[in-house]
Amino acid sequence: MKTFLGSVALSACIAVPAHAQDDPLTDVIVVTAARASEATTDITLPDGAAVSAPDSAGLVARLPGAALIDNGGISGQVQYRGLFGDRVLIRINDQRFQTGGPNSMDPPMHYAPMPLIDRVEVDRGIGPVRDGPGLAGGVNARLKQVDFTDTSAVTGHYDASALYRSVDDSRAVGGVAGLANDRFRFNLLGSYEEGENMRFPGGRVRDSGFRRDVFGLSTGYRTDAGEFGLELRRQETGHSGNAPFAMDIIYFDTNFARASFKGDVGRDIRIEAGFGYAGVRHGMDNHTLRPAPANPAMKRYSYAEADSFTGNVRLTFGPDDRHLSVGGDFEQADKAVRITNPDNAAFFIDSLPGIDLSRLGGFAEWRGALGGIETELGLRVDHHAVSAGSPVLGMAVPAGPRMLATAFAKDDRQWSDETVDLVARLWREAGAFTPRLTLARKTRAPNPVERFAWLPTEASGGLADGNIYVGNMGLKPETAWIAEAGFDWRTGSLYARPTIFYRRIDNYVQGVPFDATPGVADTTVEMVSAMNGDATPLRFANVDAELYGFDMDFGARLTDNLRVDGVASYVRGKRRDIADNLYRVAPPTLRLAATWEEARWSVTAETVGTARQRKVSRTNGEAASSGYVLVNLLGEWTVRPGLSLSAGVENLFNRHYLEHLAGYNRVSGSDVAVGARLPGAGRGGFVRLRAAY
Repeated sequence: MKTFLGSVALSACIAVPAHAQDDPLTDVIVVTAARASEATTDITLPDGAAVSAPDSAGLVARLPGAALIDNGGISGQVQYRGLFGDRVLIRINDQRFQTGGPNSMDPPMHYAPMPLIDRVEVDRGIGPVRDGPGLAGGVNARLKQVDFTDTSAVTGHYDASALYRSVDDSRAVGGVAGLANDRFRFNLLGSYEEGENMRFPGGRVRDSGFRRDVFGLSTGYRTDAGEFGLELRRQETGHSGNAPFAMDIIYFDTNFARASFKGDVGRDIRIEAGFGYAGVRHGMDNHTLRPAPANPAMKRYSYAEADSFTGNVRLTFGPDDRHLSVGGDFEQADKAVRITNPDNAAFFIDSLPGIDLSRLGGFAEWRGALGGIETELGLRVDHHAVSAGSPVLGMAVPAGPRMLATAFAKDDRQWSDETVDLVARLWREAGAFTPRLTLARKTRAPNPVERFAWLPTEASGGLADGNIYVGNMGLKPETAWIAEAGFDWRTGSLYARPTIFYRRIDNYVQGVPFDATPGVADTTVEMVSAMNGDATPLRFANVDAELYGFDMDFGARLTDNLRVDGVASYVRGKRRDIADNLYRVAPPTLRLAATWEEARWSVTAETVGTARQRKVSRTNGEAASSGYVLVNLLGEWTVRPGLSLSAGVENLFNRHYLEHLAGYNRVSGSDVAVGARLPGAGRGGFVRLRAAY
C-alpha cells in the first residue's frame, strides 16, 4: 500500500517541512532523526529540529487546523478544527487511557515529554474506525525506542538530547539507549525537565514553573511467528504551577504498561493485539505554590486517581492496499476525586465518587478501489456504560453540599447506550494531483465530569475559564455529521494541501446557564456556587452546533538553497439552537517561514500571524481577543554525523500578546492581574544539542 504520509518536521520556528510527502490520510511530525521508512511512512527529512517549549501539545498545534489551549507549562491541550478535550482521540504509543485530573491538568500529551518523542502521527480530519470513537482527527505520539537491525550482530544505539530555554530558565535532558539485532531489541529511556516562572514583556507569570521525570524500558522479540513487544514507564510530575486553574499540580505519579503482538497467521492474514494499563495518582492544592487563601477554611488539597485497562485485537485479510480488517477493543476505568482541607480532618468531599466506566467496541474496515478511486470504508459499534457511587462527606462540610450529595445519591447514577460510527475516505492518486473526499458519522460519549459533577466546582475538563460547572446525568452522546474535501498537489518545487470541512454536531456538550434566572440564587446549586465565588454557575447540556472552515499547508523551493513554507487555518464555530458562537474556538492563523539550507547548516526566519477573535460565546462570558504578529529565528548545524546543534530566538521583538485560547490568571501576587488572560512568552533564546547513533 502506498500512502503519502506528510513528513512534517517542526521546530520552534519552522512552520512546515521541505519536501513534505503528501498523504490523504495522515500527517507525521518528525521530531528526531528519521528512521528507516516504514510501509506507510515516507520520511524525507534527514534530521528533525529542536522544539524549545516543553509542552508537546504545541508541536501538534503547528499543523493545519490545529491550535494549542495553553493551560500551563506542561498541561496544554490540542484543539483540532475547533474541537478539543476528549473529542480528539490522543494516544501514546497506540495506548489510550483516562487522565487523572478532573480539570485535565494531565491531558494525554502531558505524558509525551519532548525529549522522548520520536514522531507524532495525526489523522487528517477524522480518525479511522479501527482507532476508536472520537469526533476529530486522532493523534498518536510515538516515543523513541531502539529498533531491530538487519543483522544478527548485537549493536548498541542511543538517541539523546539536552535543551536550555531562557524565557523560563528551563532545562531538559532525555533519550534512549540500548542494544538490538535482527531478533531482539532492548532500551532504557528517561527524561528530566524543570523550569521556572515564564517571562513576558512586563514581568513574570507567577506559578508557571514545572518539573517532570520519566523513566522506563522498551523491549521486543521477533520470531518467525511475529513480533512481541513490552513497554514499562513511570512518570513523576512534581510541583508544577497552573496559573489558569484554582489549584496547582503537587504530584502526578503515573505508571504505564503495554504488551503487544503483531504477526502473520496465514498467507495475507495478519493479527495485531495489545493490552495496556495506566494508573494515575494525583495531588493538587491551592496553597503550596501560590499564596494561600486569606480564609484558612478555603485551603484545599484534592486527591484524584484513575486506573485504565485497555485491549484490542485486529485481523487483516489481504495485502496492505487491498484488505478487509475486523477487530474489537475495550476500555475499563475506575476514577475518583476527593476534596479536603489539609487543616481540618473532618472536611472532605467525594466530588467524583467511585466512577466506573467501560466501553466495548467492534469494527470492520475495507481498503480497496472503486472505479479507480482509492477507498477506505469503516463501520464501528460501541457499547458504553458508566456509573457513579454515593459521595461520602466529612462532618465539617456545610449543609448546602450535604443537601446536594443527598439528592445525587438518590438519583439513578447509571447510564449506558450504543454509538455507531461510519467513515468513508476516498482519494485518487493522479500523479502530482490527489483529490480527496471524506464523509463520516462520528460520536463521543460525555465524560464523567460532564455527567456526574454533582458539586459546583471549577472542574471542567480543562476549560480553565474561572466558571463553576455542574454535571448533567441526562446528557446524550454527541453525534457529528462530517464532510470535508480537498486535494494534495505537488510539482518539483511547489506543494499545497488545502481542505474545506463542515461538521454538524447534534447534542454537542457545552456549559449553559444553570437555569432561566442566572444571577438569582434560588436553587441549592446556585447558593453553593455563590459561596464558592460564582453566582452564575453553568451546567453541561446538549446543544446543537456546527463547525466549518478551511486549512492548508503550502510551500515552494525558490532556489537550490532557499525554500518558503506556510500553514493557514480558519475555523468558525456556531450554535445552531440559539444565535451564539461556540466557546473557545481558535482565531484564524497564518505561519510563513523562509529557510536557507546548506549541506551542514540551515537558518530559518518565521512569521506567525494570528487574527483577532470576535466570534465569541456570550453564553459562556467569553472575552474577545486582539490579533498579533510574532517573528522567530532558528539555526541548525550538523557538527558531524549523529551530532547536531540547534539554537534560536522566539518572539524576536519581545511582542506582548494574548493567545485567545490561553486561560485566565488565578494567582495573586503575580505580574499578571487576577482574572486577566495570561500573556504569551516574551523574547527568549534556546539551544539544543542532540546526539544519536
